[in-house]
Amino acid sequence: QVQLVESGGGLVQPGGSLTLSCAASGSILNFNAMGWYRQAPGKQRELVAAILTGGGTNYADSVKGRFTISRDDAKNTVSLQMNSLKSEDTAVYYCNARRGVGIVYIYWGQGTQVTVSS
Repeated sequence: QVQLVESGGGLVQPGGSLTLSCAASGSILNFNAMGWYRQAPGKQRELVAAILTGGGTNYADSVKGRFTISRDDAKNTVSLQMNSLKSEDTAVYYCNARRGVGIVYIYWGQGTQVTVSS
């Protein structure tokens, strides 16, 4: 059973920074891609950033230039460095992992709250 555990959320002022971390229970090399999604109250869950096994990345337009996703294969972790945070970044952030071709298995963490407020 794959487990993804997020950490690093919290309260931060606008313009501040936070780093989220996602620890997987096994090797992240088993996944085709890992990423971060977020869901704000009353809104749909949306992709924030994703990183492929080969290192390619993809970002939502709203976070480009402010957020950076990275992976540490040795530690089986994926991180999201968030800079220049805005109030609209407030949401529950979820770690996501995908495995398989054709039949795709998707795994989610439990989520971590990020609140950007003065």
